[in-house]
Amino acid sequence: MDFRGSLPPQKALPPPRAPMPPPSRQLMRGGGGGYGEQQQHRGGGNMMMMSDDNVMMKQIAATHAPDGREVDVKPLLVLVEDILNRATLQVDTTLSPIQAKNEIEDKAYQINQVSMLEALSYTIDRVSKEIAYKALGGADAHSTTVAIFETLASFPWDAKLVLTLAAFALHYGEFWLLAQIYSSNQLAKAMATLRQLPMIMEHSGPLKPRFDALNKLIKAMVEVTRCMVQFKELPPSYISEDVPALTQAMTHIPTAVYWTIRSVVACANQITLLTTMGHEYALSTTEAWELSSLEHKLTNICDHLKQQLGSCYQHIDDKKNVETFRMLVELFEMTHIDNMKILKALIHARDDPMPIVDGSTKRKVTLEVLRRKNVLLLISDLNISHDELSILEQIYNESRIHTTRLDSQYEVIWIPVVDPSIVWTEAMHKQFETLQSTMPWYTVSHPSVIEKAVVRYIREKWHFRNKAILVVLDPQGRVVSPNAIHMMWIWGSNAFPFTSLREESLWREEAWRLELLVNGIDPMILNWIKDGKYIFLYGGDDVEWVRKFTNTARAVAVASRIPLEMAYVGKSTKKELVRRVLATITVEKLSYFWQDPTMIWFFWTRLESMLFSKIQQGKLDDHDPMMLEIKKLLSYDKEGGWAVLSKGSNIISNGHGNTVLTTLVEYDLWKEEIPVKGFDLAYDDHHKKVHGVTYPCCRFEFPNTAGRIPEGMKCPECHRYMEKYTTFLCCHDEGHPTASPFRGEL
Repeated sequence: MDFRGSLPPQKALPPPRAPMPPPSRQLMRGGGGGYGEQQQHRGGGNMMMMSDDNVMMKQIAATHAPDGREVDVKPLLVLVEDILNRATLQVDTTLSPIQAKNEIEDKAYQINQVSMLEALSYTIDRVSKEIAYKALGGADAHSTTVAIFETLASFPWDAKLVLTLAAFALHYGEFWLLAQIYSSNQLAKAMATLRQLPMIMEHSGPLKPRFDALNKLIKAMVEVTRCMVQFKELPPSYISEDVPALTQAMTHIPTAVYWTIRSVVACANQITLLTTMGHEYALSTTEAWELSSLEHKLTNICDHLKQQLGSCYQHIDDKKNVETFRMLVELFEMTHIDNMKILKALIHARDDPMPIVDGSTKRKVTLEVLRRKNVLLLISDLNISHDELSILEQIYNESRIHTTRLDSQYEVIWIPVVDPSIVWTEAMHKQFETLQSTMPWYTVSHPSVIEKAVVRYIREKWHFRNKAILVVLDPQGRVVSPNAIHMMWIWGSNAFPFTSLREESLWREEAWRLELLVNGIDPMILNWIKDGKYIFLYGGDDVEWVRKFTNTARAVAVASRIPLEMAYVGKSTKKELVRRVLATITVEKLSYFWQDPTMIWFFWTRLESMLFSKIQQGKLDDHDPMMLEIKKLLSYDKEGGWAVLSKGSNIISNGHGNTVLTTLVEYDLWKEEIPVKGFDLAYDDHHKKVHGVTYPCCRFEFPNTAGRIPEGMKCPECHRYMEKYTTFLCCHDEGHPTASPFRGEL
């Protein structure tokens, strides 16, 4: 930003003034001067103080006559900070200096500093002599400050401040350089003696409060100066002076510059008088109070400026995010020869040429490894479940059994999405690293490489709602599927290249058969299918119903002389209740079941994926008999128990727990039909009679993290549109509530 313009109308700074000095103490000649006199208007009220401030700032405004020169003061400020970091002492009995945490990289700044010093060294030296001369001559602080402004009249506000601070650093750094080396260097010892340094060092204990106050004030001066330079560096292409935060800051900048230079004068006076009048002068508490008062004032000024600076940064960040978002939208609408522009836009490498990690070697690599490949973007938050990762890893590894990475069909890269408004913590970092370490595919090196605009694009264009999605990019970077996770769950790598056409083709090949429900989960059930056995696949969380159902089904099978197997597949929710049912089945040996909870999770995830696949295709309510049966099964899961009966691959019946159990209990009513119709048709006919009398309610739940949620649904039983409800649900063992479901009772 340009600080060369004329002084804007002055307003009083919002922070409160520093406390008043004790009335019994008078400020010495090199100290507060006009500042101290202003503080003594205790009974005159704030109006008189404000009037004095306005008169004072008009005087400063009259000295401001920038000539339009551009002064890059950043290298000079870096040098000044290094001097003050090394010279500002935290005094104890040994007077050891505070060492800067980071060394200046001389090579990086050498060229800038040489050219900068050639242009500014005369001015710095002139200001330094001005400060020293005024201090020795007994001038008050305000007069000295005005004289400095007059010397620097042609410079912009930020340059006035940095040049004055550099002049002080020259004086202050020399003082502490002698203090640090005089005991080991004869030349330094002679010069230190002239400045009374050995005597001052002998009284280091009593001087501690004075140097503590100096340290704090110098830090405050540097903070304000750094703030000023940051305002100057704000990019005018993203922020203008009509932005309220910048307008307010520009109003207060002259005042901030005045009080910072005034503080420089006070600090310089302290050192000058200390070396000319001796340590007895330094033991006076009045000057220590003045330093403390100025530090308090500068801290308030700095806090106010930082608040406005933060608002300016937010404004710039918002504009950049809007710009980046528009660029992303345009980029995805364009045709590219490969996928590199798209990948580089999604994964902002900044200064890191290797922004991703190879999961197989755990080494960082460049985006070039993904050039012209089919790339699956696995997008999730940091709460992606172990079940999801476990099944994805199994599918991913199976796809590479007969291929190498060089000729594999596709590559996967994890894109973790973290809310930009949340502060990144060590716990989150550990969570990220733990997840990253388990993934065999590519991952980004850190979530920070995913910028805010990209997160917005992912949420708005790809409908990401914290539930994992799989966006598929072809070798040219085109989105061929906004979410192939459902295809992956249903068909695994067989769904490659994961396009909508491939999805439609796979559905045309499917039929309502038992393999559709259990394929890729359990080879035991697939063996039963090959053997042509009768199979009851059942679920629910009611232990008593499970006990009655399995015992009755076994009795019917014995009576009908049919080979029957039963497999319990749990429930999509209420894991704790499912664990209790499993415990009962184990103890009483009621049926076969899946011991691995991940298999139960995968079974229900695949079923839900079938529904979401149809939603994504826009064919949810097509008159598709297979889809009707899947919807029934998902609905029955929400309303108690259920059971699917098949003979081999062929599904005979799909029913709610109540109707299935009633059909089995009423075996005597339809057993005479078995010799005529066969067991399959006899069972199905009676089940339809029972079902026709007691229609169970149908209900579907869609978490608000599901992404695309249908506006409405038809009931799979009566085919009327279902009623829509909003529900807040907590199952305690699920980790987070499932909210905003559609619920139908028809």
